[in-house]
Amino acid sequence: MKVGGNFSSFDLSSKGLSLQRKKMDVIAKNIANADATRMENGQPYKRKFMKISEVTNDNKILSTPQSTAKLLTTKKEHIMNPSNNMSVFNKTSKPVNAEILEDSSIGELIFMPNHPDADQNGYVESSNVNIINEMVEMIEATRNYEANLKALNASKEMIKDALEI
Repeated sequence: MKVGGNFSSFDLSSKGLSLQRKKMDVIAKNIANADATRMENGQPYKRKFMKISEVTNDNKILSTPQSTAKLLTTKKEHIMNPSNNMSVFNKTSKPVNAEILEDSSIGELIFMPNHPDADQNGYVESSNVNIINEMVEMIEATRNYEANLKALNASKEMIKDALEI
């Protein structure tokens, strides 16, 4: 159900909160796995990140050239996404596609010949997660979350004050 009229600010803020929460979850997973040298696939952990792009009226995604994905629609109001994506709407009610991607860059090689994951030369590939960058992104996501929460509370107060008139 779409919220409209005087309550559309709630809808916008709640979608912003949801998007920032998802981003914080991705960053938290990166931080938790920063020292992982072997995952289920036998490779070191690869950093995940969210890519946010806007969808135009003709279902083309406005984003960086990293992705050529397109959303499919059955009706103008229906949007289908792959399972790892999520859709929100921006202030113009255009869908915003949030996709979780994997950074394919290689992690630092550390000389540890006795490590079980060491290659024939004695080097272990570490995760490509930079803790400092992740913490900076976490602070940014937290501040964006707080801004959306303040906007939601301000809208709530304005509606509450309007009802008291």
